[in-house]
Amino acid sequence: MNWDAIYDALFGGLPYYGQILALVSNSVWAGAVLGLIGGLIGVFVIQRDMAFAVHGISELSFAGAAAALLIGADVVSGSIVGSIVAAAIIGWLGARARDRNSIIGVLMPFGLGLGILFLALYDGRSASSFSLLTGQIVSVQSSQLGWLIGISAFVLIALLLVWRPLRFDSLDPQSAAARGVPTTGVSLWFMLLLGLTVAVAVHIIGALLVMALLVTPAAAAMRVASGSLSVPLLSAVFGFVSAVGGILLAIAGTLPVSPYITTLSFLIYVVCRIIGARRDRVTIAKIAK
Repeated sequence: MNWDAIYDALFGGLPYYGQILALVSNSVWAGAVLGLIGGLIGVFVIQRDMAFAVHGISELSFAGAAAALLIGADVVSGSIVGSIVAAAIIGWLGARARDRNSIIGVLMPFGLGLGILFLALYDGRSASSFSLLTGQIVSVQSSQLGWLIGISAFVLIALLLVWRPLRFDSLDPQSAAARGVPTTGVSLWFMLLLGLTVAVAVHIIGALLVMALLVTPAAAAMRVASGSLSVPLLSAVFGFVSAVGGILLAIAGTLPVSPYITTLSFLIYVVCRIIGARRDRVTIAKIAK
């Protein structure tokens, strides 16, 4: 099959699109996995009112990645360490929403400032440091792809294992505690999984824009669906389309990958919101009759 001819027809005069795609195939795979995992875990992020926590974790993940870049260590490992530290602090000290928001508000500027300090001390290529903030389609190396897919697979399996108690605790924590669900352990476990997911996201879309894949797809899915199975599945599809579609569009353009991913994610949300609003009006009209 002549892939170059197919890509040339789809993207209008880009005869080398296939070769470029082959060069960034690692990022496409990583983006696809991240879109699916981000969409699934994003449902619980919304249900637990922790969208702000995603951004807080990403700042310390950025600081960890920047520190690893500075000392010549593996960037993925650095971002994982930063994410886990942030997730543990938020999960342990922020049991109540008010405390959690205060802690995140303290961690965010600290993590961002620390990361900027490390980047200022870094003497290497500026593109490498810039990609930690905004994402870069060529930032995923072959040696890192296995780590990213392995982390995502672990998050998926662990999420499925605790799906029912996590969902119960997310929707009604008081009743879950009364029924014997170990809410503290479930919360800490979820924060660990969220931290690992954020660490993966930093390498695809950057630390500043991770919510586009960990929050927006779930928010969009909840506008058009309400079932316990349909919402996470639809959210995963939206995340996949945003991540992979954004990367494929970025290959054909000259901008970083993040504007494409965030724009696709936002457009999906807008469409879902319009559909949900129309459906609500139809429902109200039927009830009124």
